[in-house]
Amino acid sequence: MTPLIALARFRLAGYVASHRALQPLIALLALLAILYAGAIPAGQEIGATADSAAMLVPVLAWAARGLLDTEPDEQRSVAISALGPKELAGGLLAAFASLLVLAAIAEAALLLRLAASPTLTVLLAGVWLHLLSATAGLALGALTSRPILPSPAVSTIALILGYLSMLVLSMAGAHWLTVPVMGWMRDAHHGVLLSGLPLITEQSLLWPAIGLAAYTWLRRTRP
Repeated sequence: MTPLIALARFRLAGYVASHRALQPLIALLALLAILYAGAIPAGQEIGATADSAAMLVPVLAWAARGLLDTEPDEQRSVAISALGPKELAGGLLAAFASLLVLAAIAEAALLLRLAASPTLTVLLAGVWLHLLSATAGLALGALTSRPILPSPAVSTIALILGYLSMLVLSMAGAHWLTVPVMGWMRDAHHGVLLSGLPLITEQSLLWPAIGLAAYTWLRRTRP
């Protein structure tokens, strides 16, 4: 086992053992209970999956922040001394793995509430949107984690404002200035999501990539 994988597994184990993983899981289950209180009618599969992916972002960001906050600062310093840049990559890998579990739960709940079976294209598009949601959540969670924002209050406010900014900017049509979560939902409900998925993917990956690059740079001076 490589040191990177070993560190990621260690971080995941610590996250689960600390019971912090229960907080976003409970929030996710509450959100799913609201979204899927009734069955999803036939023909609305792609709209429902876009809604799910967009609304999951703050829950996933919360989960990523919780995992990255779990490790004590002293232990993080020891890991940095021993592994160098792999310490940062191990934390992000562990966080993304935890987000994939939550996204899979959301996708499974969605499929169970569909009144009709989705086509393979719609199913794959839904999985891809939830992956984009996990990527956005990872970046937002990392940028609001304790190594970057030590104050829990400031961190929570920044996370909420970050998600609200995504909503406002994408609602205004500024798709290249944020992760266009409102664009996901609007295009899905207007039947143009599948044809525009390549462009949506580019727009949705741009800012998470910039955010993770900023997180990497900031962690160089804030171990």
